[in-house]
Amino acid sequence: MGLLVRWLALTASIMIASYLIGGIWVRDFFSAFFAAAILGMLNLFFRPVLLILTLPVNILTFGLFTFVINAFLLMMVSGVIQGFEVHGFWSAVFGSLIISLVNYLLNSFINERGRVGYTDLRKKDDDRWE
Repeated sequence: MGLLVRWLALTASIMIASYLIGGIWVRDFFSAFFAAAILGMLNLFFRPVLLILTLPVNILTFGLFTFVINAFLLMMVSGVIQGFEVHGFWSAVFGSLIISLVNYLLNSFINERGRVGYTDLRKKDDDRWE
């Protein structure tokens, strides 16, 4: 259940990026759905290898080179999925930035069991939050 919810969150992130970035085009929901699946698999298998190979550059750029790696993976997905196109390197970089931010925000509401939840904080008498 949690995998499907996170998959749908990544799909929504791709749809939002295509709405905000002119160089990213998604034909329909299913194109974004399959693009999210391929992007998730690439992030699972290839991203750690690419991060290790580019570690010196990533350290020199204070981690900003990670968005270039994400853009490269996003362009790879656009080459595989019909109905999902990324036009240009900078569209891919800004798209990867938006996808990362939106996906982080959406996944922050999903608990480990895949359910949407929130934390209810209350202030104690000694000015501490519980």
